[in-house]
Parts: sequence; C-alpha cells; structure tokens
Amino acid sequence: MQPYQEFLAEILIDEAALQRRIAELGAEISLDYQGRDLILICILRGGMVFLVDLMRRITIPHQVDFMAVASYGSGARQSAGHVRLSLDLQTDIRGKDVLLVEDIVDSGNTIAYVLEFLQTRQPRSLKVCALLDKEERRETPVPIHYRGFRIPNKFVFGYGLDLDEYYRNLPFVGVVDLDKYKPET
Repeated sequence: MQPYQEFLAEILIDEAALQRRIAELGAEISLDYQGRDLILICILRGGMVFLVDLMRRITIPHQVDFMAVASYGSGARQSAGHVRLSLDLQTDIRGKDVLLVEDIVDSGNTIAYVLEFLQTRQPRSLKVCALLDKEERRETPVPIHYRGFRIPNKFVFGYGLDLDEYYRNLPFVGVVDLDKYKPET
C-alpha cells in the first residue's frame, strides 16, 4: 500500500477542528439526554474512531453497542442501496434512548435501513449522530440530529474512514486524489 502522502489531495478537516466539534457534540448530547437511559450504537467499522472520542466527551452515563452492516453494489466505491446486516446488537434497546453513531452519511440508504431495522425493537427514541454529512449524494432522506460537518462530494478517508481498509488511523479527514491513488490489485 502506497503512503497516503502520495495521493492526499487536501486535508479537509484537521485534527483540531475534529476534536473541537466532537467536544461540542458531546456537550450537546449530554445536555439533551440528561437523566435518560442512553445507548450509543456504533456502525462498524468506520464509526469506531468517532465513537471513542465522542463517548469520552459525553458526561452522562451511557451504554455502548455495535452493529455492522454491508452496503454493496456494482463498484467498490459505490453502493447500489443493497444493505445486509452482518453483526447485530447484543443489547436490548426496548424503551431506551438510542443514538446511532455513524462516520459518514452520503446516499442515506444504509442509515435508512438501520433506522427501520432498529425501530422494530421499540426504542424510546432513535436519533442519528453523524460525523460527516455528504448531502449532495443523498438518495434516501434521513434525519441527522447531531451533525459534525457538512462536506462536499469528495472521496474522503482518515479518522475511521478507510481507503481499501487502510488509513482509518489518521487523525484528520483527507481527500483522495483519484488520479494519484493506485489501489492494490
């Protein structure tokens, strides 16, 4: 795998801006859910870095659980809107306030599927917290109650978002220069 510096077009959101906004989200969530039975549900794998930083900024007691879903279509970088659950929750969410933590919402297809699926489990409330919102790619309308950043329709990686399963560990969100990126074959 080539070093990311070879195809990094720009740093879209730097580490300081990410941490500042996550602190604001944590404070807002803590206030909104004070005295309630909150459970954070992270969509793996992309949301895990965001979840870890966010939960450290939430000052009220809460639980954490995980789901994994696969969205697939004809191309590796495009989703046709077909979603499959590959890891289900271990926690009963009936009667709890659920906050779905996601790295990025673009087409909206995956989040819409997860929201519909979770609603059948009868949570007290069900909301979405997304670090990145790529609105111009939206195919399915979904409510985002807590939003980190609106971003343009660019191919991004870092801070939990992968590039062919690499670079989730970067402390920033970068944009891929697709003319310079050479995927492994």
